[in-house]
Formats: sequence, C-alpha cells, structure tokens
Amino acid sequence: QVQLVESGGGLVQAGGSLRLSCAASRRTLSLYNMGWFRQAPGMERELVGYITRVSGSSYYADSVKGRFTISRDGAKSTVYLQMNSLEPEDTAVYSCAASPRYGLDFGLPRSYDYWGQGTQVTVSS
Repeated sequence: QVQLVESGGGLVQAGGSLRLSCAASRRTLSLYNMGWFRQAPGMERELVGYITRVSGSSYYADSVKGRFTISRDGAKSTVYLQMNSLEPEDTAVYSCAASPRYGLDFGLPRSYDYWGQGTQVTVSS
C-alpha cells in the first residue's frame, strides 16, 4: 500500500507558475511509476505526464509539453509537478498516482494502483 498526498494547488493568473507536490508514504519511490493526471469539470480525467520507475524517464501530454516538468526526490519520497506559463485551460483538479508494475501504458489511469485525493488548480485570465 502507498498513500499519496498532493499539495501546492491554488489560484494563479495566466502566465504564472505553480509547483505541485505528491508525498508518498513509501520511501522506495524509485520502485513506482508516478503519474500526474487532471480532471476539469464535466471532462474525462486526462494524463499530464509521468515519470518511470528506476530510470526516471518522463513523458508529457502534448498540451503541457515544454511548460510542465515532473521530477522526484527520493530522499523526500516526493514527486513534483512544476507548471509554468499556466493557461486558463489548465484549470482542473490535479491528482498523482503510483504503479509498481512493468510494461503497461502509464498514460492510462487504469495502469495505476494508488491515487491521491487531488488538489485544485485554478488559472484566471
């Protein structure tokens, strides 16, 4: 079992930045693929990006590529989502997720076993 707790959401103006944190209860964070997803009202949950276990390779959705960066700090058992150049379209509840598995499509929510409660990000125009 892994408990995940997100923090860092809030209200920001367009063009601004936020850094979300996802604190994990397990210290062996490198054993988990860690994903960030978001869901806007009335919309499906969508991938923001993920970072793979062990190698730490990252992948991003086209809509955030070049603006968002995922990183992890093993010593703090925390994964971060740095969001720059925020746009009103980025407004959503952001959730982190963890999966210990191999060989799945980690762009899909169903590939993850553990989820945080989510944190609201609102970008005003």
